[in-house]
Amino acid sequence: MTNTEAEAEKAAVNGGSTVEPSVELNDLPKTIIRRIVKDKLSQLSKESEISVQREALVAFSESSRIFIHYLSATANDICKEAKRQTVNAEDVFKALEEMEFSDFVGPLRASLEEVRKNNAGKKSESLKAKESKDKGKRKESPARNCNGTNAENGDGEDDSSD
Repeated sequence: MTNTEAEAEKAAVNGGSTVEPSVELNDLPKTIIRRIVKDKLSQLSKESEISVQREALVAFSESSRIFIHYLSATANDICKEAKRQTVNAEDVFKALEEMEFSDFVGPLRASLEEVRKNNAGKKSESLKAKESKDKGKRKESPARNCNGTNAENGDGEDDSSD
């Protein structure tokens, strides 16, 4: 590989920049990579626990990072072709198909739909809790004017003696 090819590859991976990126910004969290790898390996090998060398985890992490860069660049190209400035889930699905990972699109769509349903449920629960809390506050203390009179009836009389 020539020096120019190496710079072009680095630029493709680094979003167009040939400057070496900060390690902290581009490293995926090692604990998450370890958990994902170990969970999958334990599913595949139920009879014995498989250990993973540190170098293998680094290789998984780096491979994941490069895949994410390539996928995001491809999705961005699809977004730009559509004359938009925001990458959406459909752009990612099309990018996966363009990268010949179309087998991932179905499970990813199902997973995304499940996340959307869970988020919608959480949002509606949160709104209901907030509404009931607000209703409880209104019932407990009717609005009062500065002088202590009941603001709802507007007659200036204090209803607290009734």
